[in-house]
Amino acid sequence: MHHDAHPVHGSAGPGLPEILPPALAVLACAGGYLHLVHQARSRNPARGWNPWRTAGFLTGLVLLAVALLPPVASFAHGDFRGHMVQHMLIGMYAPLALVLGAPVTLLLRTLPAPRARRLTSLLHSRPARFLAHPAVALLLSTGSLAVLYFTPLYNATLAHPGWHWLLHAHFLLSGCLFAHAIAGPDPAPSRPGVRTRLVYLGCAIAVHATVSQLMYGGFGTHIHAPIPEVRGGAEIMYYGGDIAELLLAAALVATWRPERRPHPTPGTPHVPGPARA
Repeated sequence: MHHDAHPVHGSAGPGLPEILPPALAVLACAGGYLHLVHQARSRNPARGWNPWRTAGFLTGLVLLAVALLPPVASFAHGDFRGHMVQHMLIGMYAPLALVLGAPVTLLLRTLPAPRARRLTSLLHSRPARFLAHPAVALLLSTGSLAVLYFTPLYNATLAHPGWHWLLHAHFLLSGCLFAHAIAGPDPAPSRPGVRTRLVYLGCAIAVHATVSQLMYGGFGTHIHAPIPEVRGGAEIMYYGGDIAELLLAAALVATWRPERRPHPTPGTPHVPGPARA
């Protein structure tokens, strides 16, 4: 049920103490990534680093800054439609661009060999393989929408700034996890085949559409905001989610590489292997 009241935190908007930490964090991430790019090019000038990867990561940081700083942050502070724009940027658009920057691959190229081996072992560990599976990433990113908007959790985050920042962190990390599981160029030992990943992406599209339609109709949602704001936010989720997921599908096609099968040696009879799923 919708409640025709403005969000608990009012409409004053974030001040300098709230703006400075995210701005510094974004700048630090940009500086760290560019430093690693410089190291990668210095160590292996012939191989270098793909500038499109750099452009993707920096684009993701720009989208993150747009979401966390005024005027979008001020809009989100007092209007549910602004919250949804912020959610789309932090949870879907910025993660895709960041993941396409292949930060783990860049880190592996620049770390000393012993540390790179430890990082590789961590990526192959059971907990990492579990988290990187598309089903888990889908549950953490898209599945959490029902918990957020169909329980009192969303309104609670408005009353507690710390919870609000935890919500941003959840959107960002779970969005990165899902983008990585579906179309990330970084190594992912537990990543299934393309057809399976497309199924998970289709599930995400269906969940986003269902949640946004229920939100638009006011069925079971717990959002303390005027009905026009809630309906506007639902439309932003519906259309903005579709565009983001189409971009993710395009990234999946662009980053997919067919598996190369070994050619049989001349004179050796070909023995067919088991059919691929």
